[in-house]
Amino acid sequence: MKKTFANTHLQTAKTTKQDEFYTQISDIEKELAHYKEHFQGKVVLCNCDDPSVSNFFRFFAHNFEKLGLKKLITTCYKNQNVDLFSENKSEKAIYLEYTGDKNGDRVPSLDEIGIKHLQGDGDFRSEECIALLKQADIVVTNPPFSLFREYVAQLIEQHIKFLIIGNQNAITYKEIFQFIKEDKIWLGYMHPVNFIVPDHYEMREVRSWRDEHGTNWRSMGNACWFTNLDIAKRHEDIILYKKYKKSDYPKYDNYNAIEVSRFADIPMDYDGAMGVPITFLDKHNPDQFEILGIDRVLVEEKTGKVSRFRLKGKEIYARVTIKNRKLTK
Repeated sequence: MKKTFANTHLQTAKTTKQDEFYTQISDIEKELAHYKEHFQGKVVLCNCDDPSVSNFFRFFAHNFEKLGLKKLITTCYKNQNVDLFSENKSEKAIYLEYTGDKNGDRVPSLDEIGIKHLQGDGDFRSEECIALLKQADIVVTNPPFSLFREYVAQLIEQHIKFLIIGNQNAITYKEIFQFIKEDKIWLGYMHPVNFIVPDHYEMREVRSWRDEHGTNWRSMGNACWFTNLDIAKRHEDIILYKKYKKSDYPKYDNYNAIEVSRFADIPMDYDGAMGVPITFLDKHNPDQFEILGIDRVLVEEKTGKVSRFRLKGKEIYARVTIKNRKLTK
């Protein structure tokens, strides 16, 4: 199977540790519009953010009173200067605390933002950063792509609510998919596309450009939001209109399930296992469908060999297996 650009780009990020992708304020605003009821009286932590350029810090600081926040904490990896873009050169880091407007102008100022020094480099895995994590009610950030598994595992272990950005292909990671299957994590609403990256990141042939202000941009193609905050779309059924017909839904060569190439074509009257594209998870309602597994894991468990589902001898793209909860034999 051919690698997509997003797959290749994510692998490059892992290899070179180019993990600084800064989210547009418009993408944050569009997603957070669906979660306002979750933030009243809460402590929000942005623990993978350069305070000087983080639009997450900017969004929550400027909407502090509107959201009814209790406190905002932002940490940065190896950066002691709040006015500089993070270049990860300092051995120590800072964190910011903001508890709301003090002078009545409704605009966060440096005088109102507490700048505190960390003993270490600000790594989210350090003891002092974990101590800050334990103060938080909700984490909202864009964590390093290369450490996504470890980052999510920490949030789950600490029982923290979160809303974070990751590559959609992370769904296929064994550890991440297990959390999805166990209903511990699900997809949000929007799909951020374009990110600001540091000036020293090299330009690429495609999906990389500089705007008229000299800002360096990258497009990830298939980024998405991951969360464990309850949202309205998780309770909306997919409208099913097709009926099962054997000739329309072939079974896989190496697993007992039918192929459904589009989630819109899920048959309303089929009560067995079905393979659907991973994009199904954008529409998944756990009351409507049960998630059984993901192709490679299921095939390995059955045959001892790692493979995606096959049709007529050929591997197809990643599939999630599901079963309709509302049908009984």
